[in-house]
Amino acid sequence: MVPDMEQTIDKREKPPKPKTPEERREKRRELAVFLFLAGILFPILAVIIVAGYGFGVWMFQEFTGPPGPPG
Repeated sequence: MVPDMEQTIDKREKPPKPKTPEERREKRRELAVFLFLAGILFPILAVIIVAGYGFGVWMFQEFTGPPGPPG
């Protein structure tokens, strides 16, 4: 028999809640690391990478001239 569609949708299992203090500390640390990576490190890295690329293009054009046909 095929299970009823409503039963399979409602049967989502939630992850177990941390029970011991060590598990709670680990969950809190995971959240802190995620927030640090997503809110601080990755945005800073993105700005550095884009700025570095722009600086490289600017320096290249300083030595070779702007793109386009020779004037």
